[in-house]
Amino acid sequence: MNIQINSRYDEVYARSMADPEGFWAEAAREIDWIKPAEKIFDRDMGLYGRWFAGAIVNTCYNALDRHVARGRADQLALIHDSPLAGTVIRLTYSEMLREVQALAAVMQEFGLAKGDRVIIYMPMVPEAMVAMLACARIGVVHSVVFGGFAARELATRIEDAKPKLIFSASCGLEPGRVVQYKPLLDDAINLSSVKPESCIILQRPQQECELTSGRDSDWAELRAKAMAAGKSADCVPVLATDPLYILYTSGTTGQPKGVVRDNGGHLVALKWSMFNLYGVKPGEVWWCGSDIGWVVGHSYIIYGPLFHGATSIMYEGKPIGTPDAGAFWRVVSEHKVVALFTAPTAFRAIRKEDPDGKFIRQYDLSKFRTLFLAGERADPPTVDWAERQLQVPVIDHWWQTETGWCIAGNPVGLGQLPVKHGSPTVPMPGYQVDVVDEAARPVAAGTMGSIVIKLPLPPGCLPTLWQQDERCKQAYFTEFPGYYKTSDAGYKDEDGYIFVMGRTDDIINVAGHRLSTGGMEEILASHPDVAECAVLGIKDAIKGEVPCGLLVLKAGVSRTHIEIEKEIVSLVREKLGPVAAFKLAITVGRLPKTRSGKILRGTIKKIADGEQWTMPATIEDPKVLEEIGTALKGRV
Repeated sequence: MNIQINSRYDEVYARSMADPEGFWAEAAREIDWIKPAEKIFDRDMGLYGRWFAGAIVNTCYNALDRHVARGRADQLALIHDSPLAGTVIRLTYSEMLREVQALAAVMQEFGLAKGDRVIIYMPMVPEAMVAMLACARIGVVHSVVFGGFAARELATRIEDAKPKLIFSASCGLEPGRVVQYKPLLDDAINLSSVKPESCIILQRPQQECELTSGRDSDWAELRAKAMAAGKSADCVPVLATDPLYILYTSGTTGQPKGVVRDNGGHLVALKWSMFNLYGVKPGEVWWCGSDIGWVVGHSYIIYGPLFHGATSIMYEGKPIGTPDAGAFWRVVSEHKVVALFTAPTAFRAIRKEDPDGKFIRQYDLSKFRTLFLAGERADPPTVDWAERQLQVPVIDHWWQTETGWCIAGNPVGLGQLPVKHGSPTVPMPGYQVDVVDEAARPVAAGTMGSIVIKLPLPPGCLPTLWQQDERCKQAYFTEFPGYYKTSDAGYKDEDGYIFVMGRTDDIINVAGHRLSTGGMEEILASHPDVAECAVLGIKDAIKGEVPCGLLVLKAGVSRTHIEIEKEIVSLVREKLGPVAAFKLAITVGRLPKTRSGKILRGTIKKIADGEQWTMPATIEDPKVLEEIGTALKGRV
């Protein structure tokens, strides 16, 4: 590939492919090891080999202690900005280290030791970061459960992880309401056959809760006593191949899939990515606008920025409504953010409320260099709007809970490559990404197929599922021998750029033609009156499936829905042709989403097909599904 402008990408990627062990051994020099690896990669360990075999390390030491020792003690580690609570809390590296040392000592007094599990069921508060790092400090495996999960989902995770201790809080905050966590926690423990020995509860002033006698302890009281007594836990050495955390994939039924992340590979990959991919230097302010319950929050609110010696922002608010569509720009301006990583959904919401970008121009964004998008497909109209309004590079990139960091992106630190709208650009070092047919044979450029990654996976990716090696093999490594199955579909163009068009189950089969819902969504989103959209395949007696497009219109559109829907149908016919059989465009007030911003296409499809469906555990607002049902009635 010779299309880059002053980028080192080609050379660096080629080196990672030709000599992966040499490449990652060099990257590993950025980490403080207690004992270096006996083998950089041991092919005989685990399901496909393990990175940094025999090495001994501590993740918390690399996140905090080493920076305090080397001159960053007074630099901010965390800025917690909560428009919902009306507070901004700042913690330096030395203050964060003191909090973590004290909480880790409390955990040891509760009998926690290396290899034990802890569940963290908390809102977006600084204490959640302290809890994660305290676990890492003493070799305890944490499993953060997203605060939006209901009792049954939390219970399945308690059953699987078998935690000795649960960290939780009295409540979480949403615009206009307080979400009580304690009743959900109590219900989950009642539902689970596995009972934690103890719970440590953070009482938030917005809504305190009653503590269960004999099981629950007050976080603030424990902290105050530990601080007063000068209690402190040292870092516990662990193997690089020991688990750091378990993160359960969302939306699972039955026994959940607990993705395991190990200590060594995770440290090396995330540290490498902070500059080489994101272009952030130590000491700069970085903002990942995700939630700690998701992999993005683990990697780039908590761990990546701290490994790198940057300042991380944790935001308890929304892109709109806290208080307005300028919320993100206030944070960027106030805290001098150099790069923001968020979901495309956030930008579609901002664009809908502020199509002309008036709020953007109310703030000083002079320090802001780059916007990164991931979490779902970044549709070209949204990227184009963000580029024009912000006048900075807008970088789409693609990764998964299982990989823990970026599979395909545009490496700003190595020198940005030309952006192609609709593509997350090229594979990151360590990832050989192929597009294959059902027989695992690579397909020609421009041809749709299954996107797969050649084994072994690079450092930072899952070695297995928690205590389920066989299930991991079946889920990820069996269908395409020698590859990891991403379950995403798409194609590569003649320049090697990857285009991820949707999950493989989002490819619809219209009378034998395989069509991408992502490609259709691009066309719908290009209409000037459309703020956001979703396309799904619904049952059809003759063609098997036909596409149905749901549209959310921009604020202030005065034309009739019927007019716009007709134009959308014509537009798809013009761009894709009659093969798409696209005849159904339906205007809705809003789309159902998870609290992390993903559109619940599968649930909409079940409603449209008249199938049984259950309320998704992470849905932002359950009422929206009734609205969708009403809008579809008589139309499908």
